[in-house]
Amino acid sequence: MKKPLILVTNDDGITAPGIRALVDVMSDLGRVVVVAPDSPQSGMGHAITMNDPLRIHPVDVFPGIEAWECSGTPVDCVKLAKHVVLKNQQIDLCVSGINHGSNASINIIYSGTLSAAMEASLEGIFSFGFSLLEYGFDADFEPAKPYIRDMVKQVLAKPPTHTLLLNVNIPSGPVIRGVKVCRQADARWIEEFQQAKDPRGQTYYWLTGEFVNHDHDPDTDVHALEEGYISVVPSGHDLTIRAAIPELSYLQR
Repeated sequence: MKKPLILVTNDDGITAPGIRALVDVMSDLGRVVVVAPDSPQSGMGHAITMNDPLRIHPVDVFPGIEAWECSGTPVDCVKLAKHVVLKNQQIDLCVSGINHGSNASINIIYSGTLSAAMEASLEGIFSFGFSLLEYGFDADFEPAKPYIRDMVKQVLAKPPTHTLLLNVNIPSGPVIRGVKVCRQADARWIEEFQQAKDPRGQTYYWLTGEFVNHDHDPDTDVHALEEGYISVVPSGHDLTIRAAIPELSYLQR
């Protein structure tokens, strides 16, 4: 049987340890092609490059694996992969990550990791966004690898019919209790800007904040992660609140 064509990308940059771990897993499952940013692009969301030229170059980063580094955003990487690098080829799967840090709950809105996967899903490609709840450069991805391999194998064998995108977050530490398919928690960032002066006396601001969970039901991604489980959230791009349509009928003319 023909091996599936698997596109691998991320937002931490092509040299990040997380993408190396993901390439290692995917190389056992199909033909892997990597198209990833040439520098970190965390927090870029679904941004695309429109006012500057995009550049893409082949690189020898992963032995035996075709890899390209891109000057643009994670979403740019997916677009260039489909329309340039792999033009006229069927991409069977897109995997993005493994991100250094959580993309649970509202973080999916800001995440370059998930936006790259979402862009692929908009093109009809089944996609995963993988994130590990560990920000350190020396994060240990080994405990997550068997779970990632198993999830991808199962989806390739039996693709879901109601979603093309799975947001997968993995707890840090050596022990993972299992996998929970759940919903996105109702949580948000309470933001604060710290003000300071640069060496020239000019004021600048540094974004910080606190993640606050307002949703303590047991069926959420945040709860699953707190209990030591991998959270899997079926996701998408339709942001319509359907229950509000009848309620707003008075606005129609």
